[in-house]
Amino acid sequence: MKFSKAFIRFNWVALVLIYLIVIAGSFVRITGSGMGCPDWPKCFGEWIPPTTGASLPADYKDMYSEKRAGKIENFSKLLSKLGLTETAEKLKTDPMLRIEQDFNVRKTWIEYINRLFGFLAGNAMLLSFIWLLMKYRKRNLILLTFFNLVLMAFQAWFGSIVVASNLVPWTITIHMLLALVIIAIQIYFIKKISPTYSVGQKHPKWMIVLIWLSFTIVFYQMFLGTQVRESIDELTKMGLGRDSWTDELGMPFYIHRSFSWLVMLILVFITWKNESLSKYSFIRAAAIVLALELLSGVLLAYADMPGLVQTSHLIFATIIFGILTMGIFRGRFIS
Repeated sequence: MKFSKAFIRFNWVALVLIYLIVIAGSFVRITGSGMGCPDWPKCFGEWIPPTTGASLPADYKDMYSEKRAGKIENFSKLLSKLGLTETAEKLKTDPMLRIEQDFNVRKTWIEYINRLFGFLAGNAMLLSFIWLLMKYRKRNLILLTFFNLVLMAFQAWFGSIVVASNLVPWTITIHMLLALVIIAIQIYFIKKISPTYSVGQKHPKWMIVLIWLSFTIVFYQMFLGTQVRESIDELTKMGLGRDSWTDELGMPFYIHRSFSWLVMLILVFITWKNESLSKYSFIRAAAIVLALELLSGVLLAYADMPGLVQTSHLIFATIIFGILTMGIFRGRFIS
């Protein structure tokens, strides 16, 4: 079945919007704007947030604290049913989760823009599903897009839990990993509908094995990176400076740092061998982006340049994940 160029391009746009959510989410994190909107999906009870605290009721903190307590209670019950009783109890008994922040217009609008990208990406995926259902009616692709749409809806709901739990570390990690799964499914869908990508590329077996190894390490690296970031947040709350971070972070930090260079060595080797083969462009792209990611990681670890460098580090990692995912989906063994 041949899909229209408009449909293919529309799904590329949807993928870009998903990436923009990741970028915006990182910017929310580095600016501490995650609690800029205390409720969800609205922001301070409005679809368009206020620009001044004067428009809010005097008891808005108590009001949203009470609503948050209800969400935490319901989420704790769900965790208990899943067997995570200890985690549920920690959430219910943590007094910090009941404290509301003062209104901050900058943080409110940063979080609002993050949600706006989520709204645009979700609706783009919904329109793609309807388009596919009405015009092409290919069952396996319909099921695939429906599953990704459900994941996107779950991701949006889980975003409200992240907010309600006041950015509890492990919820942020799950939120990030779900985003990667959604990206991978969208890339696979684009591969299936694009004539340029659906045929596949023939790689030597050793190359596919190394691409898979790089992909696995990158995925694990992103998980570890989230854990390291969460630990740094905790150390910052404790008042510890950058000079003591390396000693306090322990083994996850060293693994995260060392594995980055391992991936670089693998991709440099593949790139070198690639020049004598068919010169697959995605391999070159992955090596270049990884070099940029390593540079941002060095600046993040040893220079006093957090902020946008942290966002860049995540952007490069997510792009590498996407490039390697496409390479895996397109790759075939040379027989």
